[in-house]
Amino acid sequence: MSMPFYVSPEQLMKDRADFARKGIARGRSVVVVGYDDGIAFATVNASRALHKVSEIYDRIAFAAVGKYNEFEQLRVAGIRYADLRGYSYDRSDVRARGLANAYAQTIGAAFTTDSKPLEVELVVAEVGASASEDALYRLSYDGSVADLRDHVVLGGDAETLGAAVAERWRPGLTLGEVLRLAAEVLAHGDEQRSVPAEDLEVAVLDRTRARRAFRRVENRELATLLGVATDEGTDA
Repeated sequence: MSMPFYVSPEQLMKDRADFARKGIARGRSVVVVGYDDGIAFATVNASRALHKVSEIYDRIAFAAVGKYNEFEQLRVAGIRYADLRGYSYDRSDVRARGLANAYAQTIGAAFTTDSKPLEVELVVAEVGASASEDALYRLSYDGSVADLRDHVVLGGDAETLGAAVAERWRPGLTLGEVLRLAAEVLAHGDEQRSVPAEDLEVAVLDRTRARRAFRRVENRELATLLGVATDEGTDA
């Protein structure tokens, strides 16, 4: 009779962590950075159907890297959580902190008990009445939560790109300035001179909007903010 194969809990957790990290590192980076009127999100994503940045609730957004089907399930679950809480209590009771804690439980449970961990890394962001009230929560593949300020980079070579953002970011930057910063950092991560505006997925949480702060920045507006020329809408 053969002896059962034994793997220590420490080795099992290490293997799971390595597996998840490798899957996440293969994804294109997402840059999340604060600006004077809100929080901006940018990533290289030529698809207009599959989004990596999405709205969750009135003033809360979600950004992710990793396996699309896994983080899409989390996005949908987050919307359901927010809708139920807003309906049961009040819309003002839906906060990024509660959503991040709910995500942490789901992701952490998958890491410790499922056959494989979720290959995802998330940011849950909430825009406040002022920059000091903005909230950024980064959730890792093991369910750990980091409460951050001002900026964060997910996926790819996040450590190097995050250092590049931190070196150049300062309070009070305009939307155009932070988007140009994000585009340059993303181009460096892809080893390109620049990333075409049409290949970028960009969205913002705009604190100046009355209720629904989330909006996508596309086409001519994005080209203008990045300071690149566009032929859209010109006469032949």
